[in-house]
Amino acid sequence: MGKRMPKPLYTQELRALQARLVEMQKWVQQSGARVVVIFEGRDAAGKGSAIKRVSEYLNPRVARIVALPAPSERDKTRWYFQRYVPHLPAAGEIVLMDRSWYNRAGVERVMGYCTNEEYQRFLHQAPIFERMLVEDGIILLKYWFSVSDVVQEERFRSRLNDPMRRWKLSPTDLSSITKWEDYSRAKDTMFLHTDIAEAPWYEIESDDKRRSRINVMAHILSKVPWEPVPQAQIEIPERPPSAGYERPPRQWTNSVPDYAREVEKRAGAAD
Repeated sequence: MGKRMPKPLYTQELRALQARLVEMQKWVQQSGARVVVIFEGRDAAGKGSAIKRVSEYLNPRVARIVALPAPSERDKTRWYFQRYVPHLPAAGEIVLMDRSWYNRAGVERVMGYCTNEEYQRFLHQAPIFERMLVEDGIILLKYWFSVSDVVQEERFRSRLNDPMRRWKLSPTDLSSITKWEDYSRAKDTMFLHTDIAEAPWYEIESDDKRRSRINVMAHILSKVPWEPVPQAQIEIPERPPSAGYERPPRQWTNSVPDYAREVEKRAGAAD
């Protein structure tokens, strides 16, 4: 892996791009645009952390993250794309998809969770489905986060020793190591069939997470045809004089114990 983007420079640019995303969000709301951004890639490629940075300052009523669990038995009997349709945006909404219908072309294909017939049907239907979305006015962006085998393994090992992130490791995740070439072939085939003019794939080099976050945010801003929206003037009103209200005694309510105070005491004692 090459030299990482310097953290001070990264932090500075991150804040600037996040501010522009907030401006873009205003345009989406006002214009009634519908935006879908798909984040795909190998396990530990940095999709989740990129989504976190993209959405950090956005209004959750406008921009929401969709990360669906494994399909239920009922889901398996429905048209494959059916479980994703309810999560598509209405006017003025942004949907960030942490994995998507492309599960069928990746994990399901490699791990044998779908039949060959289902897989071939997906490769045929996905471009049709996406053309329908774009034709209906949805802005659809598809990103593939590309990570090297060396960096992926490093990230897996760091998760193994981190109790805060160990939940990210599953047997399916770890199969990314033993089935590396299978996943590579599946990705190549997926691109061959679904990299269409109406909704092309964009690759993000993600061995350096800082660079990948900056790059995807800048690209989203370049592909959504937004423009600045005039800021409404807001004035904080003067607080009116008291009309005699008195708060009920605190002992009448259930209060959360002041754990923070105990932490401060322990820290003081340690000093």
